[in-house]
Amino acid sequence: MLGQKLKELREANGLVQRQVAAELEVDTAYISKVENEEKHLSKVHLNKIARVLKTKEAELHTLWLSDKILALIKDEPTAKESLKIAIQKL
Repeated sequence: MLGQKLKELREANGLVQRQVAAELEVDTAYISKVENEEKHLSKVHLNKIARVLKTKEAELHTLWLSDKILALIKDEPTAKESLKIAIQKL
């Protein structure tokens, strides 16, 4: 989810992965892996990448957290029921 959104925003801003990587002070391979959903973006990069891609950090944070939750529960047999309970407690 987040990786695809980052790619869309990067392309909409006319940036290449190398430029985003330079702003975050990471290598281009890291940005590529994040965009291809092979690696999770570090939370410390959310603010800076939101600024670089001219978008709201809250939107990216929501997708970042959704990806983390999904990675944690996707293979669990009681994932849906557990998520329902968690939502009720929120």
